[in-house]
Amino acid sequence: MIEYIKGTVEYIDTEYIVVESNAIGYKIYCGNPFEFQKYRNQSIQIFTHHYVREDLIALYGFPTREERLLFEKLLNVSGIGPKGAVAILATGEPNKVVSAIEMEDEKFLTKFPGVGKKTARQIILDLKGKLKGFGEPTEGLFAAEESTEEGSHELDEAIEALKALGYAEREIKKIKPKLDGEVLTTDQYIKKALQLMLKQ
Repeated sequence: MIEYIKGTVEYIDTEYIVVESNAIGYKIYCGNPFEFQKYRNQSIQIFTHHYVREDLIALYGFPTREERLLFEKLLNVSGIGPKGAVAILATGEPNKVVSAIEMEDEKFLTKFPGVGKKTARQIILDLKGKLKGFGEPTEGLFAAEESTEEGSHELDEAIEALKALGYAEREIKKIKPKLDGEVLTTDQYIKKALQLMLKQ
């Protein structure tokens, strides 16, 4: 229904961003909203999926059409809802998800919140061989950000974002010591934390 929205990033939450376009503020759920911090109060283009269910109408946003396509493919898998699909894409490395599906790497897929062995097997059964030609995300919108001088506030925000994605407190506690002492942006903390989660 809505291919993309061009507008200004007005607000960033742990689960969504607000993009103002033509005096309308669109609440858009994202895998990692803090990717947009660098673009606060700047104009961006974000590709959207309009999700409609009896008890939920929501917009989900992605930096590329490819990530949106993978999100939509995941939604077609039994046992995967929009929150679960967004959590799988939150690492910003959908090509690794595709690789895991093609290689039938259930262990990799079960690292994501809400994905057990049964769901991982279902993802592989439903999507293997149907994601040919899926490339890596394009560069540009989410270029690497510079580190900030203070890391504690950013780390706290990153931890809240992980909780919003569905990761349990005990899972976060396991990887938190590896993040303490780092001086990163919230986005960088989130990406590093997600990578550590997948290695556990």
